[in-house]
Amino acid sequence: MDGNHNSGATHMKIVINAFSARRGGGQTYLLNLLQYLEDCSGLDIFIFCPDTLRFPDHPAVKRLTTSWPIENPLLRALWEKFVLSKILKEIDADILFCPGGLINTRAPKRCKTVTMFRNMIPFDMSVRQKYPLGLMRIRNWLLEHSMLSSMMKADMVIFISEFARKVIEEKSHGHLRKAVTIPHGINDHFKIDNLPSKPKWLPDCEYLLYVSIFDVYKNQMEVVRGYHLLKSRREMKEKLILAGHCTAAYALKVMEEIQRLGLKNDVILTGNIAYQELPAAYAHAKINIFASTCENCPNILLEAMGAGRPLLISGIQPMPEFGGEAAVYFDPFDPEDFARQIMSIIDAPEELDRLGRMVAKRAEKYDWKETAHRTWQAIRELALSGK
Repeated sequence: MDGNHNSGATHMKIVINAFSARRGGGQTYLLNLLQYLEDCSGLDIFIFCPDTLRFPDHPAVKRLTTSWPIENPLLRALWEKFVLSKILKEIDADILFCPGGLINTRAPKRCKTVTMFRNMIPFDMSVRQKYPLGLMRIRNWLLEHSMLSSMMKADMVIFISEFARKVIEEKSHGHLRKAVTIPHGINDHFKIDNLPSKPKWLPDCEYLLYVSIFDVYKNQMEVVRGYHLLKSRREMKEKLILAGHCTAAYALKVMEEIQRLGLKNDVILTGNIAYQELPAAYAHAKINIFASTCENCPNILLEAMGAGRPLLISGIQPMPEFGGEAAVYFDPFDPEDFARQIMSIIDAPEELDRLGRMVAKRAEKYDWKETAHRTWQAIRELALSGK
C-alpha cells in the first residue's frame, strides 16, 4: 500500500514528493526544513523520500512508502503520473510540494502545487555546450523544457536566489502564478566561533582551499593555471588544495595539467572529504576559493562564508548576490585575473583580517531556521488562499 491517510478534516495536509532527493543538497534542504518546523498545530506532512533520508522524529511528519521501483527515473515518473494523484485524493491533500523541480502529477482540483528551482545547468547554454554531444546534452535539453513547464503550471515556485528568479521570469515571459525567493541557510556547525582542530589530512603549511566536485563549470583548470602564474611571481609557501569528487573525465584533464605545469608537489587533490570535517578545513584556510560559473544558491560558498575566512570567488552571478562586499571577485575564465586578485591580498595580513570579519558578518544573513520559517509560512498562505 502506498500510505495510510489521516481522516482529520481540520488539518492542513501537505504531501512532499522527495524521491529525487537522493544525496547532497536535496537531502540537506529537506532535513533543515523538517528540523526547523516550528508550529505544527493543525498540520500533517506526508513525505515520500528515499530510505537514506533520516529526518528528525516529529508528530506532524509521516513517512509514506511505495512498492514501486522509484529508483528508476522512468518508473518514478509513471508512479507520479498515475499513482500519486490517487494518493493525493485519498489523503485530501491541500498542497503537493515537489522540491526536486519537476511536477509530473495532476493534482486534485483543490490541491495546490509547489515546486522549487534548484538546477541552473539546463538553463545555461554556455555550460551545456561544454559537455560532449550525447546523453548529458539531451538530458539537459529535456530538463530545461520539463522544469520550465512545471514552474509555469505550479501554483507557487520557490526560488533560492534573485538571480535564478530573474532567469526563469525572463524564460517564462512573466507567466508564473506566484513566486517567492527564499535562499538556503548555513548550518550552525559551519559558523566558526573558536578555531577547531586541524584535520590530519591537511598540510602543515598554509593553504588555499577550493571545495567542489570536478566539472567543466567549476573551473578547477583555470584555478590551477592561475596558481601556476602566482607561483611564478612570488615564493608560494601556500599549497593549493582541491577537495571534491574527482573521477570524472574533466578531473583527469586537471590532473594532467598539474603534471604538465610541474605542480605535483604544490597542488593537493583530496577526493571526497567527510562532511563533518569541512568546517575545520574552511576555518584553517588562508583563503577560500569558489570558481564556479553556474549556480543557483551555492551551498559550498555559504558554508565557506560561515568560517569567517577571506573569500576569492567567481564574479559571475549569483556569487556576488551572496558574497556582497565581503568577498574579492575574479573572472573564473581568466587565470591571469585569478593570480592578480590573490596577489592583491595574500601578503596583506590586515586586509585578510578585514575580509575575514566581513565574511563572518555576511554569513549571519543566512540561517536555516529563517529559511524554514519563511518556506512553511509561504506554503501555509498558499494553502489557505484556496480555502
